[in-house]
Amino acid sequence: MGKHARPAGKRATTAPKSGVRSRPLPIWSTVRLRHPVDIWHKPALSAVVTLAIPDLTLLAVGRLDLILYTSAGAMCALYAHGRPYAARARTLPWVVLGMVAGLGVALTAASLTASAALLVMLASLVAAIHKMACDATRIGPPGNLILTFVAASAFFVPQRLGQVPGHLALALGTGVLAWLVCMAPALVRPQGPERIATARALEAAAGLLRTEPGNGGTGPVGVPGVARVAGVAGVTHTRHAAAAAVNAAWHTLFLVPARTPAKAAAHAGLERLLVRAESALGGTGTALGAVAEAEQLRGWAHDLRRGRPLPKVGAESAGTTVESGGTTTDSAGTQGAVEVRGTDGASGLRRPAPERPRGLRAVLARLTPGSPLLPIGARVAAGCVLAGWASMAVGVGHPYWAVVTAASIYQANTTLSWQRALQRTLGNLLGLLLFTALLPLIHTGHLTMIALALAFQLGAEAWITRNYWLGSVCVTPMALLLTEFGGHLPATTLVADRWIDTVMGAAVGLACCVLVTNRRATARIEIALERVADAEAAAYRLLAAGPVPGSGDAKETGWARDRLACCLVELREAVDVAVGEWWQRALPEERIARAERQGHRALAGLVRRLSTPAPAA
Repeated sequence: MGKHARPAGKRATTAPKSGVRSRPLPIWSTVRLRHPVDIWHKPALSAVVTLAIPDLTLLAVGRLDLILYTSAGAMCALYAHGRPYAARARTLPWVVLGMVAGLGVALTAASLTASAALLVMLASLVAAIHKMACDATRIGPPGNLILTFVAASAFFVPQRLGQVPGHLALALGTGVLAWLVCMAPALVRPQGPERIATARALEAAAGLLRTEPGNGGTGPVGVPGVARVAGVAGVTHTRHAAAAAVNAAWHTLFLVPARTPAKAAAHAGLERLLVRAESALGGTGTALGAVAEAEQLRGWAHDLRRGRPLPKVGAESAGTTVESGGTTTDSAGTQGAVEVRGTDGASGLRRPAPERPRGLRAVLARLTPGSPLLPIGARVAAGCVLAGWASMAVGVGHPYWAVVTAASIYQANTTLSWQRALQRTLGNLLGLLLFTALLPLIHTGHLTMIALALAFQLGAEAWITRNYWLGSVCVTPMALLLTEFGGHLPATTLVADRWIDTVMGAAVGLACCVLVTNRRATARIEIALERVADAEAAAYRLLAAGPVPGSGDAKETGWARDRLACCLVELREAVDVAVGEWWQRALPEERIARAERQGHRALAGLVRRLSTPAPAA
């Protein structure tokens, strides 16, 4: 989230006595295009395949009125593509069950009451639950948006109670199909997700080597060894990005079981590459020089992405040579290993710190009283219900569009929510213009409508990573096409209702976002600072004690590195959330800078210790 930090040269305004500050809301950065995400095509193609099969089947049997229910399960194919296949196999069933549960609540409510005001309120509560659950589980893109879109739409679909089980069965069946489609690439590239995560870490480390002043790089301002004020900030950001990428790659590998010797060997090869990437954080680069080392890291990342054999990595910086069998031998013949230095004795792989909660415990811990997710849930519930009621008050026939719009704009803080509201409004306007231009083609038949819907789905995934407004240009006509499958409405009414609901949802939702402030954002920073201080103290105690022969010391060092890296990432996330709040207490900027500087210094010491051959027993 570092890209959302306060831009250089724009200072927040601070009240002279209260210590409360506000900040201007950005405009240009809101619509600026970014580089696309490297794996955008994976969820895009998975969703297109999973949607096409039931859509064409329904077309063949003449039941396109059921397309909402089949689309509910099929759109689960958009999730979990950044996770290794073993973890993906466990995650996707929960996504499908969450989708079916939300759909079940919506269809049951629609069959029991015709009160639009009550349905809007129930849809808003479901939207708030989706938002908090997705943030707590850290499911990743597309987050709560798809779940809320399907559930909110279903609240306003005419329904009989006896039809609900059959419709839920359709959603569950296409959810199973989504699981099969998302798992199918494992037959071709079983290590694909972890190779991509490792490649990202290598690329981030290469960027750090090229940016770090005094490390052989050119520096962020293009002047060798010179660190200007803006340059120092750039180096700090790059160092954090590299640490976060390496930490994310380690935790991706932690999710992968290595039960066979072949899998363990391949896993250890990725670990050796990560250890090499970590050398950029620890200042243990090779004698090739920072620029040459960066090029080598980028070359290895390219090989990983292309599916080429893993390179045999030598740890020249530590005076060791890593063999393909997983061990190293230094010049004195002492046996050790870069990977053995951070392993447990059972699997030969570095493992995460045991005290960190994982799975359901971690999710529940993020939802305890005092959690920063609770104000966000309150924002979503209040904003969605008010947007839906406002839409009803002006006579729009699709109040759930206002609910979905309001739910979609809520991000981690007010600044990001403002950006999403502006992006959503701009994207929907352009999408409505595109839909209107395509009306003559849409009216040629159902097969054309299906083809256009699939094309829009592909375009949405291709463009939304460049900027949300660009993806909304495709999302809007796709959503209108789904409405057309359920029943034909005049185009002018459909377009006008959508535009009014978009503006209403964005305006009311943003107003609630400003009024319902997240006062816990600064408190979260204090907690994160305490955790960084504890992890840093533990790291320095371990470093002061000196290395001890045996794998136990390596295990403790690896755990300390994992704990400190996670604490630093959480601190930066907390700062980025708080700095974007519209009305918030002044941040302890000096304490944050000092904690990050000292924390990264301790992390570098742990990395150097893990990269150094173990002393003989």
